Amino acid sequence: MALGPFGPSQALSLGVELELQLVNTVDFDLTSGANDLLELLSRKPFPGTVTPEMTQSMIEIATSIQTAHAPLLAELRGMRDTLVTACDRLNIGIAGGGTHPFQRWSEQRVFSKPRFEQISQLYGYLAKQFTVFGQHVHVGCASGDDALFLLHALNRYVPQFIALSASSPYSQGVDTLFDSARLNSVFAFPLSGRAPFTLNWDEFANGYFTKMEATGVVKSMKDFYWDIRPKPEYGTIELRVCDTPLTVERAAALACYLQAICRRLLERTEPAPTEDDYLVYTFNRFQACRFGLDGTMVDPHTRERRTIREDTLATLRKVEAHGAVLQSLPALEEVERCAARDGNHATHLRKVYSGSRNVQSMVQESARVLRSGAA
Repeated sequence: MALGPFGPSQALSLGVELELQLVNTVDFDLTSGANDLLELLSRKPFPGTVTPEMTQSMIEIATSIQTAHAPLLAELRGMRDTLVTACDRLNIGIAGGGTHPFQRWSEQRVFSKPRFEQISQLYGYLAKQFTVFGQHVHVGCASGDDALFLLHALNRYVPQFIALSASSPYSQGVDTLFDSARLNSVFAFPLSGRAPFTLNWDEFANGYFTKMEATGVVKSMKDFYWDIRPKPEYGTIELRVCDTPLTVERAAALACYLQAICRRLLERTEPAPTEDDYLVYTFNRFQACRFGLDGTMVDPHTRERRTIREDTLATLRKVEAHGAVLQSLPALEEVERCAARDGNHATHLRKVYSGSRNVQSMVQESARVLRSGAA
């Protein structure tokens, strides 16, 4: 089935999805509590949506369509509070973070849902290794051409969002030396990475996608695990590189930072994106995953090098006026504190481990921080 036209949506509208960990309150390992939690939550209206994910130790929450920081944050806090109350009744914990520090993938149980079972059959052990937790941000686009323009224009900002959101330094009980180890699991999938370069929706939908569909490799956009992908049924692009932060406050800030960048890009005052923009994309992406805000970015055109921290702070100055128009200056302030002073949540988790020498303490802290909103 062809993708067809790009759906209508309000330009620069936002939607946020967060994958969250369900943990045992005794040993803080992951627990298969999704069925019980979803059944309990179904008894009352939920402020947003909550759905199962690949394995039974994770869930995904999604906001309604939002346009400004304050109502987006209020909705995320309402969902968090509802989840915490329900989890307390079931005596399970809930936490953010891009990976669970010590869970064993082989012990995870795939959620009983046709799509997840099909993925498990296709990808084997990779499906259970996909017990990682990300934040996805949807940005509304006025047209398919605008969507592809933004998708490719955003490529140079991807390292910033990886570094700012990074919260997965530990995996399988050890420090990976990566700030974001989660993306290594995503990159194992054959249809991950970056979207093919085109700025024309008709070429993408009726050319590239039609050819891919004819091979039998894909059936819908869900089959692509790209860092940024178009979602024509929603009328959005979806940024998928972020780890789930430890707080919904950081999640809302990242979404509104992306919104401000998109508003500036749509002014089209900078050179249009080209295929050459991707010459150093994989290198910059690796630097962000490995070193976080201290990673090095290379500009493919000027050959200039700067740290991701420096690039983020420079971008914040450029988008401040847009943040003011969008009523998201508190979000930009949160991003600035992260980049200039506090560091990302991977840094916080490493500090917790340094003080306790105990991997369970990181999960306990993650659950506490989600509740309180302060790392």
